[in-house]
Amino acid sequence: MDATLRTRLCARLVDEIETLPPRLQAAAKYVVDNGNDFGLDPIRVSARKIGVSPNTLVRLARHLGFDSFDGLRAPFRTALVERHDSDSGVTWLRRMAGAGPMGAAQAKVAQNELDIVGRSLQLLRPELAAAVTDELTGARNVYVTATRASYTLAYYFHYVARMALPNLHLIPRNMGSPLDEMISVGPGDVLMAMTFPPYSAETIKALRLARARKARVILLSDSELVAPDIRPDLFVQVSTHSTHHFGCLSGAMAVLDCLLAHLVQAGGDEARARIATYESLREDYGAYWQPKLPRVRR
Repeated sequence: MDATLRTRLCARLVDEIETLPPRLQAAAKYVVDNGNDFGLDPIRVSARKIGVSPNTLVRLARHLGFDSFDGLRAPFRTALVERHDSDSGVTWLRRMAGAGPMGAAQAKVAQNELDIVGRSLQLLRPELAAAVTDELTGARNVYVTATRASYTLAYYFHYVARMALPNLHLIPRNMGSPLDEMISVGPGDVLMAMTFPPYSAETIKALRLARARKARVILLSDSELVAPDIRPDLFVQVSTHSTHHFGCLSGAMAVLDCLLAHLVQAGGDEARARIATYESLREDYGAYWQPKLPRVRR
């Protein structure tokens, strides 16, 4: 079976999803976002997770040219990559799991974090990292936006990246809407937006405004299908599955750290000089806490 069939099927679903009936849209989004689970689960399990009937998945299969659900699932099953954990690096995790109920719980959480970071970094292909770096360094202005919990990611990325990219702007900078600070956004600019379930209405509005103003759009999220009519120029996918109610952002943070490293590298000597200037200014004005050394008696 063609190893690229899963990728081509997902790309087709992304392109056609807005033309599908509502139940097929829900099924299509699940397949795109949860390809590994879809490749393993029986039809009734997948239908239950999506909230549709098994017949909906059969209809989706036929829409894509397959005779049955199993025919549609086959390329996803074939494309599954088995995870091999060697003894080195996981011994501590196994030891933790055997240390009583709290140890077992902590080991489960830790393994989930490792999986999320690993999967997110795997999704950041070198060519995608290069494309994002080129977009950011070549833009007239770069606007970074997020809300609520995701705002911490945007704030961190802006705090560090502005040393390499002086034309980088964090929006919103106060309690207002990001739209308030996009009055001059237009061709030549880039909006980099971060949003995770439940997707922020303000961020989606900012994405639509950027697209209407002919700005380039970079989306960092768990899904490319965050809302109708949202078509980013570059989509950076991260894993956010967690063992608690809220999504886990460690994978997104790892991906942003990679992008920061690429930006500093791309900035060359000029970027490194700006970073050194920032550091000197902070030190000169006491931005960093310094312990008082004890006086030495003579």
